[in-house]
Amino acid sequence: MKRNRKAKILATLGPASSSRETIENIFKAGCDVFRLNFSHGSIEIHRQNLEWIRQLEEKYNHATCILADLQGPKLRVGEFENTEEILQKGQKFTLDTSSKLGDNKRVAFPHAEIYDHLSPNTTLLINDGRIRLQVLEQNKDSLITEVLNDGVISNNKGVNIPDVILPIDSLTSKDKADLQKALEMNVDWVALSFVQQAEDINKLKKIVDGKALVMAKIEKPSAVKNIDEIIQAADGIMIARGDLGVEMPTEKVPIAQKNIIKRCRHYGKPVVVATQMLESMISNLVPTRAEASDVANAIYDGTDAVMLSGESAMGNYPLESVSTMDSIIENVEKDKNNFNLEIEDEENIKKIDNTDAITNAAYSIAKNAGAKAIITFSVSGKTTLRMARERAPVQIIGLSPNIKTSRKMQIVWGVNSCHSVQDAENTTEMVKIACRIAKNKKLVDADDNVIITAGVPFGNAGSTNLLRIAKIIADKDLT
Repeated sequence: MKRNRKAKILATLGPASSSRETIENIFKAGCDVFRLNFSHGSIEIHRQNLEWIRQLEEKYNHATCILADLQGPKLRVGEFENTEEILQKGQKFTLDTSSKLGDNKRVAFPHAEIYDHLSPNTTLLINDGRIRLQVLEQNKDSLITEVLNDGVISNNKGVNIPDVILPIDSLTSKDKADLQKALEMNVDWVALSFVQQAEDINKLKKIVDGKALVMAKIEKPSAVKNIDEIIQAADGIMIARGDLGVEMPTEKVPIAQKNIIKRCRHYGKPVVVATQMLESMISNLVPTRAEASDVANAIYDGTDAVMLSGESAMGNYPLESVSTMDSIIENVEKDKNNFNLEIEDEENIKKIDNTDAITNAAYSIAKNAGAKAIITFSVSGKTTLRMARERAPVQIIGLSPNIKTSRKMQIVWGVNSCHSVQDAENTTEMVKIACRIAKNKKLVDADDNVIITAGVPFGNAGSTNLLRIAKIIADKDLT
């Protein structure tokens, strides 16, 4: 299935979209990656959705990509006797380990393991920052705080603690159970919430053991500080602007977003911009102009993908949200005056290997010789990723004999990922397979020139060392 754009769309499934018909409709409207949010919904619902998504793969002969998003160690206060309480600026309020219901003087905060790290003057943000507390006194089983603003606090609200690397496992017991289920379901990507440092990703990768690619969600200032190490450890990055926007001053979030996209492009790792992109479409048929600009700016910056959360999961217009995002991306990418993703990366100029040389050559030929597509043969997907990093002016057709690789690459900018049932045994066969698939899927036309890259010997994951230029012809053999 050919998309008329290069940036990709992730759509979160939820109550508004967990039906066979809706999933198929948003797939046809432009969804490239389906997100299963394990913070909500049962395993049974996620499993059923996954089965429906995989059925689309067979129906449309198009590899489908599925991302499982783990909840992560979200800190929360306990419950109140009256459900909620009004707190006033200047009053003292205690967080403690008692299991008693809370009132306007105290509430349970059952995370004693972090108390030692919350020294006086530490700021705690509750309910997405609507209540701000400052620690006055730190005890083994309680934190005495001062309320910094008037507001309402209620049952089980989340707590954010900016600028403190907390000694908590990035994988909760719930996450570990969800992860095993997700891997059994053969998801393609696993996203880890509240990453603080590269070690969080390394721990998850040991458990995943190559069964899926790992995405780090950047939603804490500590992660922004450690961004280069996290990008190198992870297979991909999600800029999750919800919690990030709570823990970081709002005006700094766009700056962090641009810098993270730039660093991901430098390292050749896919990056997703997420949260509140078309938020008003949860209840409105059209987005605000500011939201349209937000999506457009992410595309101008070169993000691999943009994501819908509540818009497709619980909104009134999941299909229209995907269609709108598809239209915005397509129009931005047609803007020849402003849309130019070429980069001069001086950091990598001295680090040239065979794969770099081939992909650089393919990029130059495509740009200067009028080729309509670059076709990459790749068992592991590394060559396809490396080619996507160049942001070539033509589409990239990523061919792999490994269906799992084909699924994973659907999240990557500019890549039309195709599963090649037949693997090439020699160069002639490689050209035939590449041309036949590209034409059968109507990705190219007769008389188009294409560039084909691969690695010899065929069928083995390794460096790319071969480049061919081929012409698509009308003959049935396509060679």
